[in-house]
Amino acid sequence: MRVIQNLYARTAVLLVLLRLSVAQYEHLGYPPGYPYPEQEEYTAPQLDPDTPRIQLRLAGQKRKHNEGRVEVFYNNQWGTVCDDDFNIHAAQVVCRELGYVEAVSWLPSSKYGKGEGPIWFDNVHCTGKEKTLAQCQSNGIGISDCKHSEDVGVVCSDKRIPGFKFLNTLPNHVENLDIHVEDVQIRAILSSYRKRIPVMEGYVEVKDGGKWKQICNKDWTQFNSRVICGMFGFPGERKYNPRVYKMFARRRKPTYWDYSVNCTGNEAHLSSCKLGQAVLEKSNGTCPRGLPVVVSCVPGKDFAPTLMTGFRKAFRQEQPLVRLRGGAIVGEGRVEVLKNGEWGTICDDKWNLLSATVVCRELGFGTAKEALSGGRLGQGMGPVHMNEVECSGFEKSITECSFNKEALGCSHEEDAAVRCNVPKMGFQERLRLSGGRNPYEGRVEVLVERNGSLVWGTVCSEGWRTMEAMVVCRQLGLGFASNAFQETWYWSGEVSADAVVMSGVRCSGTEMSLSHCLHHGAHLSCPKGGGRYAAGVSCSETAPDLVLNPQVVEQTTYMEDRPMFMLQCAYEENCLSSTSSEVPANTYRRLLRFSSQIHNNGQSDFRPKADKHSWVWHDCHRHYHSMEVFTIYDLFSLNGTKVAEGHKASFCLEDSECDEGIEKRYECANFGDQGITVGCWDTYRHDIDCQWVDITDLKPGDYIFQIIINPNYEVPESDYTNNFTKCRCRYDGHRVWMYSCHNGGSLSSETEQTFPGLHSNQVTHR
Repeated sequence: MRVIQNLYARTAVLLVLLRLSVAQYEHLGYPPGYPYPEQEEYTAPQLDPDTPRIQLRLAGQKRKHNEGRVEVFYNNQWGTVCDDDFNIHAAQVVCRELGYVEAVSWLPSSKYGKGEGPIWFDNVHCTGKEKTLAQCQSNGIGISDCKHSEDVGVVCSDKRIPGFKFLNTLPNHVENLDIHVEDVQIRAILSSYRKRIPVMEGYVEVKDGGKWKQICNKDWTQFNSRVICGMFGFPGERKYNPRVYKMFARRRKPTYWDYSVNCTGNEAHLSSCKLGQAVLEKSNGTCPRGLPVVVSCVPGKDFAPTLMTGFRKAFRQEQPLVRLRGGAIVGEGRVEVLKNGEWGTICDDKWNLLSATVVCRELGFGTAKEALSGGRLGQGMGPVHMNEVECSGFEKSITECSFNKEALGCSHEEDAAVRCNVPKMGFQERLRLSGGRNPYEGRVEVLVERNGSLVWGTVCSEGWRTMEAMVVCRQLGLGFASNAFQETWYWSGEVSADAVVMSGVRCSGTEMSLSHCLHHGAHLSCPKGGGRYAAGVSCSETAPDLVLNPQVVEQTTYMEDRPMFMLQCAYEENCLSSTSSEVPANTYRRLLRFSSQIHNNGQSDFRPKADKHSWVWHDCHRHYHSMEVFTIYDLFSLNGTKVAEGHKASFCLEDSECDEGIEKRYECANFGDQGITVGCWDTYRHDIDCQWVDITDLKPGDYIFQIIINPNYEVPESDYTNNFTKCRCRYDGHRVWMYSCHNGGSLSSETEQTFPGLHSNQVTHR
């Protein structure tokens, strides 16, 4: 018995030593199937000899890699498919033939643009079980009475068929290599890069048949590396030291993929590159005179390690010519360009992935995932600077691309937007929502290090507001915040995570992670404790965006002397200056009056935070206030000193007017619902109470006038930078003028500096 026990003990020791010895060679590569389980090898469908051999691809503008116009390669020519009788079963056959698990939808009438060449299939009838589109019933290949205005498109699911492999059935190697980004990885090899986030250098590996394989670097070009880096969120590539990788390749025999890749360098994704010749392997399993492909990528400044000062210098941020606005997460938004000192938008005519990728790289991101049109990420204000933009993909800036300076017929309903590839930073793994009814809500729980181990805990809700909730939703990729909760007793959460591990959180709203916000660190302070008072959020994919029309303010400004006895209600609501309490009722107050026209340019309706039952009734004016402070009016001296102020409660948020084709939804009459619909605006006329600034005590001179909407961030919006309007104001004691009115962020930084002493909405009221 003792001999057997000794044998077990020695065996255990040997196993431990074996694991330690294997661990030291971990950097040389993983054994087959590790860390991914072996998957069943994909087997290509066997086709009858009389079945036409075709190849499919997805093409067109304004698309993601898994959607587009269906194009067929047959008889050495690419053509299209007519939408007559096309249905979801036919889309299913197309998507599976392209390697996707299933079809999501199909789109008729050339939604992805008109194709070229012959229309190979018309009146297609599929059961959904066919192995190729050529097996479906149709008029016959090449027989059609359709036009290219009837070209059909499909949208496939993101998920790939496990082990799917493109087989080269055509002799000319022109078909697309359609590999989803999840099937490609950059695996860090050097120990100096293995723990670094994001992964910037290593082997390029393709998942094929459930196994990760390296690519032979024979015929590999810098253009291929450029595309790979762009896919993973990096704007460029750089040289690396090949010697050390040669040593690793000698120690660990690589498993090579069967094909090579041929990219031109301007592709947004590897799926747009062409498949090169099959690599002929030697008997010893290495590619001819080659090694595994290695890429080394250059990160943008927002993702560069702090010590890499060279990258910070490479992507200077002095006065950018391009910016993104209205996006929920980093790397997405409406594209705006600076021209003649004023920010404007781009019309979506001819907008495609090439142009969108130029924008993304210019801003320090990778290639574009999507080129969005139709104001999908909200509408801008001001001029439309560019139209019909066409780029080669190698420009350093979108301003170097050719474009039509005339934007006739373009409106902000056609504003172009982008979604860029950004590096994987691992932020989502350090935060979670717990206890909610759906994935978009719950108690906020963070992963922190305590006593050498990682533990989950809650966030103190004291001071928890919209800005902090915005960062949480962005970090989790859930869009915008819709609510910030300071009590979460109705969300039980994980019992093991009840303890408070973060307190004193203060965010500007632009951080990528909650840990980037100001907080107490290890010295926690949370008088109420966690539990029911832990912070919580609810998120939404869309948000409103209120923008004031500066021209209306400029055009409606005037001065009125009004007797005090007619201002009793305004006095009760604190709409007059403090000196008004010291004067008799027969005196006058001098009021600077103007109108406010507030547009909702976002993607969802603007609704008051408070429920209708909690609105405050003001007996003097005989109406409810749904927001006690909806706008703030301030008058500053030229050195930034506040000399007069006013405010306006939202006693009535309603749709005064709407864009053509949009119906009004909110009306205040009869205690109705309040809000501003997307595409509508609410006008506070100059002749209503409190729509003014009391300038009775103001001396003649030059001033700066400022209006701020939603100043306390009670209601989440997609963009707070445009919530304020500034004007120059001249008062001579008898008359008043307002001029140079503009919204926040609409002018260049140099022009903004001519308005001294003033800051943005976020800086002023944090």
